Amino acid sequence: MNHPLNPTWNLEPIFAGGSTSEQLQVFLGKLTQDIDRLTSELKQLSAPQQVEETQPFDTLLEQLQDTRIRLREAGSFASCLTAQDQGDKQATRLSAALSDLSANLQALFVQFQSVLLDTPDEVFADWMKRPEVAPIAFYLNEIRSVAGEKMSPELESLALGLAVDGYHGWSDFYDTIVSHVRIPFEQNGETVMLSAGQAANKMSDPDRNLREEMFQKWEDAWTGVEDFCADTLNHIGGFRLKLYDRRGWDNVLKEPLAINRMSEQTLNTMWDVIVKNKPVFVSYLERKAEVLGVERLSWNDVDAPIGNVDSKVSYDDAADLIVEQFRKFNPEMADFATQAFEKRWIEAEDRAGKRPGGFCTSLPLSKETRIFMTYSGTASNVSTLAHELGHGYHQHVMNDLPAFSQQYAMNVAETASTFAEMIVADSLVKEAKTEEEKLSLLEDKIQRSIAFFMNIHARFLFETRFYEQRRSGMVGSEELSRLMEEAQREAFCDTLASYHPHFWASKLHFYKTGVPFYNFPYTFGYLFSTGIYAMAQREGAGFAAKYDALLQDTGRMTVEELAQKHLGVDLTQPEFWQGAVDVGIADVKLFLEMTASYARS
Repeated sequence: MNHPLNPTWNLEPIFAGGSTSEQLQVFLGKLTQDIDRLTSELKQLSAPQQVEETQPFDTLLEQLQDTRIRLREAGSFASCLTAQDQGDKQATRLSAALSDLSANLQALFVQFQSVLLDTPDEVFADWMKRPEVAPIAFYLNEIRSVAGEKMSPELESLALGLAVDGYHGWSDFYDTIVSHVRIPFEQNGETVMLSAGQAANKMSDPDRNLREEMFQKWEDAWTGVEDFCADTLNHIGGFRLKLYDRRGWDNVLKEPLAINRMSEQTLNTMWDVIVKNKPVFVSYLERKAEVLGVERLSWNDVDAPIGNVDSKVSYDDAADLIVEQFRKFNPEMADFATQAFEKRWIEAEDRAGKRPGGFCTSLPLSKETRIFMTYSGTASNVSTLAHELGHGYHQHVMNDLPAFSQQYAMNVAETASTFAEMIVADSLVKEAKTEEEKLSLLEDKIQRSIAFFMNIHARFLFETRFYEQRRSGMVGSEELSRLMEEAQREAFCDTLASYHPHFWASKLHFYKTGVPFYNFPYTFGYLFSTGIYAMAQREGAGFAAKYDALLQDTGRMTVEELAQKHLGVDLTQPEFWQGAVDVGIADVKLFLEMTASYARS
């Protein structure tokens, strides 16, 4: 790989000129015209009553897929612009314009769904068997089924239009709140104001005093904007509940489960297995407290590194490390990562003005990827980098599929990312040169299990209970903090000395309107990928092709079907989940053995 690497991404090949791109304006103008034209043409078409009448829809299906691909391209570009510079007002206006365009396209799809729904069952079944349609039949069956459980097309279109400045508007407002959060930090004798993203990185610093100081400032900062966050969260939740009520849905999990193509039985089985095994992970938390020399871990100790190993890894070294480990599993995966680093598909620079967190966004028209994060050299940053590259590789293997077959859900997206993360983490532990280094890397690996089994579980419990209360009216900021701490205590088995009451305010995921319940899919992805990784270890080099085939099917079957076809397992039963949890338990047992000298008598 060519060095030194540039840690800032290059957006010019997508649309030259950034948020003022003339090329983008022309692109959006043509896209707007095409959506308007398709909307008009679709109004002239009636639902086919015989299979012969389905042929005129072939061109329409191609055009619908094309418009979706182009809108995803523009949407991904806009997301990059707003993330790299929260002060870019033109990018914010661009995102708003794209929200309007997205609502128009969704309304077009509602209209199309109505045509599918009005097609007689036997005609629809024969239609799906036609060679031109069969590759996207799963998606068409899915949206037809969903249409039958929603309001009339007219009301659904109205709701989509109102959501732009209502539902999604509140989500956008949260981004505005975050952009104004500034946290003071003493650096070289001067006080500098850190963005939320920069401050978050400081809270995983090896220096416990620094972590404690930053965490208190972090809590103070979010307390200062809690009322704005509470209003925002309540309005997002209220919109969802009112919409669900009009559709006749009484289970707030109905939509997120459908989006993630999984059954509630699978979800419950997964959580049940995790809860059953939590005592093992509590023993890890208790031992970590002993290693750190404290009675009980505080919230900001949970993710803290242990040992004296220098945890700072340069961006170039992280890139080499990730590519090397990917290559051991799958050369194509390594080649993809190399391309991402060398072609500057990654924004990793540690600077003010960026939004917090990390993401990977796909550009299906360009067949490229862009990854966003703030890299400061921690082991956690290396993991995040591998994680986001896993997302990118997932899209990479799907680029040549029809657009409707690329519509994979968040839970399987998180499978690809955490699998990539695991490749790097597991290899590093096995290849550690000293016991101290091995312990540090092992502990960093176990932190993922804690995050997905406890932290994410707390988010799921909080959000479930928030919606229960929101049905009765607005939930105030104090009550939100109480619900959050209550959920954290339960999820962590009340093991910690302190908690993070304002986590509900600081966590972007609660405010995402694209995917409700932006939590349990992470845990699913982590455990599903862990089970897959265990199989990969048993089967060796030949598993890479099987893994690619599994990823390619993620947009055209349920997760239960996916697991049965490629792994031969039943996700509604506890055996697979227990096997995956056992991988994390083995890590904890090794950690306890290696730290036995710290155990109190």
